[in-house]
Amino acid sequence: MVFSSNVFLFLFLPVFLGLYYLSGNRYRNLLLLVASYLFYAWWRVDFLALFAGVTLFNYWIGLRIGAAGVRTLAAKRWLILGVVVDLCVLGYFKYANFGVDSLNQIITSFGMQPFVLTHILLPIGISFYTFESISYIIDVYRGDTPATRNLIDFAAFVAIFPHLIAGPVLRFKDLVDQFNHRTHSLDKFAEGCTRFMQGFVKKVFIADTLAALADHCFALQNPTTGDAWLGALAYTAQLYFDFSGYSDMAIGLGLMMGFRFMENFNQPYISQSITEFWRRWHISLSTWLRDYLYISLGGNRGTTFQTYRNLFLTMLLGGLWHGANVTYIVWGAWHGTWLAIERALGVNAAPRVLNPLKWAFTFLLVILGWVIFRAENLHVAWRMYAAMFSFGDWQLSELNRASLTGLQLGTLALAYVVLAVFGLRQFRGQPLQLKAPKAEAGNDQGGAVVASWSAALPLLATRVALLALFAASVLKLSAQSYSPFLYFQF
Repeated sequence: MVFSSNVFLFLFLPVFLGLYYLSGNRYRNLLLLVASYLFYAWWRVDFLALFAGVTLFNYWIGLRIGAAGVRTLAAKRWLILGVVVDLCVLGYFKYANFGVDSLNQIITSFGMQPFVLTHILLPIGISFYTFESISYIIDVYRGDTPATRNLIDFAAFVAIFPHLIAGPVLRFKDLVDQFNHRTHSLDKFAEGCTRFMQGFVKKVFIADTLAALADHCFALQNPTTGDAWLGALAYTAQLYFDFSGYSDMAIGLGLMMGFRFMENFNQPYISQSITEFWRRWHISLSTWLRDYLYISLGGNRGTTFQTYRNLFLTMLLGGLWHGANVTYIVWGAWHGTWLAIERALGVNAAPRVLNPLKWAFTFLLVILGWVIFRAENLHVAWRMYAAMFSFGDWQLSELNRASLTGLQLGTLALAYVVLAVFGLRQFRGQPLQLKAPKAEAGNDQGGAVVASWSAALPLLATRVALLALFAASVLKLSAQSYSPFLYFQF
């Protein structure tokens, strides 16, 4: 089941929320767990057993680590066991096919018979719930959170359906208090609804429209320079609006249930360095990689060379996490190389002034990275790069022009206008708000009324426009074919 489906919008979500608010606080976590398992089983019931098994195993490992004591030798052994088993499960389901195929390419080149392995289906969300389980047992070992004895709360944390399929990557230590005590209010619920609708519009109205444009450009066998750049720009926008749209919906659903999840995006395309980009893009994953991989490798505690090595390896493994394909490894290496270069040059990762040249160079590096991230293989990536930098023909090919629609081009232009407006407003220190500011104490009543009306009118217009876009997106969803979120495959 996906958020952008009529089954979720008009059946699962209203039924769940109705039962959730009719239930007492004592039973809400249990209801959340049952609903999350039903949400996951809608895809495949058989993989629910694997999901529950991983949850139970890490719950038990957490108890063993907690009983052994913080950072003791016995606790370390339990931690190693837990991490190894988690990674073996992830490795088998996510990388076994890739490993066997790569090995077969080598041995068949020597005239040997290839290995035969039944194709292994990748369980959706396995990377996310594995990483969250690993972070929990590491936090228990480090003493950042006590081992929980409440199996329902822990299982609900791992399975909570708003973030189950594609993040954000949450941590038990950040949510444990909210599982025990969380507030529910009309304002919080309304904020969640608004956030959900924003994400829905991003996904259905913008990302899905751009998907066809990007797919067609990347499928061209002989793209022109114009075709290649159009495809790269389309995918750059598609991926952002698709993934940030999912994150918005997840955060909004969490607010409807009283949870407040961490933000996952912060206008990443205004970044002026790759280091800044990773502080703004997929924030939950980048902080996870920093706290549990980069620091574990040694961070910046060793020599200068070791620091650069750790940066590179962190991104290399982060690229591999995205999928079993050489393209993801190259993409991770690309970002890891630039992170190391920027560290060596002492690049400012939090600039206060917009430098157009730095921004343009960073945006170019990001686009080039997305090309190989999107490409099915190295051959397709090279074909796109060759066309992009041949500078031979900036016109679109006849095959491309025949498939393009005015809606696709208009949506692409709209996407970049939205990115520019929101990005520049953040640089000016004026983030867009959907809440009217409160009048200060001591103001006269007439001035307060005028201020409230001036704030309420733009607020009302914004909400009406959002509601209209949401309704249009629902109609578009009903008319189009199934379109899963891009990060479901990771």
